Amino acid sequence: MGTALITGASAGLGLEFAWQLATARHDVVLVARDGDRLTRLAGQLEAAAGVRAEVLTADLSRRDELDLVAARLTQPERPVGLLVNNAGFGLAQPFVGGDLRREELALDVMVRAVLVLSHAAAGAMTARGRGAILNVASIAALTASGTYSAHKAWVRTFTEGLAVELAGTGVTATALCPGLVHTEFHQRADLDLGTLPEAAWLDPEDVVAQALADLRHGVVISTPSLRYKAAAGAARLAPRWAIRAVDRYRRGLPSEP
Repeated sequence: MGTALITGASAGLGLEFAWQLATARHDVVLVARDGDRLTRLAGQLEAAAGVRAEVLTADLSRRDELDLVAARLTQPERPVGLLVNNAGFGLAQPFVGGDLRREELALDVMVRAVLVLSHAAAGAMTARGRGAILNVASIAALTASGTYSAHKAWVRTFTEGLAVELAGTGVTATALCPGLVHTEFHQRADLDLGTLPEAAWLDPEDVVAQALADLRHGVVISTPSLRYKAAAGAARLAPRWAIRAVDRYRRGLPSEP
């Protein structure tokens, strides 16, 4: 069924992508910083699904290691038919007064790595006349929640532009824009969202299943669940001052003058 390369494959949505793609009989290339965790996952996938699971340990904030992943995407003897740019993390800090190095790491992982790997994959895939790129953005792309929103807004817009450029090549590009998902993401970012109702949360199994279904149908913006589709529609129609007001209220900040 082909090979999928997944970044951030050791946890969260990346882990779920690995399992769903493997059980659909796709070989997988697993990319993350935690080599031990990836190796255990590779063994589990091979035993459970009978596919080949390749481990590629890499820190995508390091250009030399990022280039190794890009090189894997361009290997003609072992072609990758699906790239899932999933790696990312929450910053858990304000921009003003926050650690600038952490901001730069986030930019490297969630923007530069998506750019570099999409470029490598698109070139190899268009030469073969088939393939798909799935970039994980967020519903946060439509909000004003600091630099994380800015990174995900870039991913969303970049993917739309890439989809336009790829039209007619046999290669597609999809931006996945989920809302809150039950994964390790929020705990790692030290975000306390325990007061939110259960209805606000999505299950990773459902998010990934919807993303892969949309990918098969060539959908450019994939927003899992009717409630988040509605929320995205409202955010697109709302004036930007209202979006900023919501984020200021959420942070407990005074309203704009």
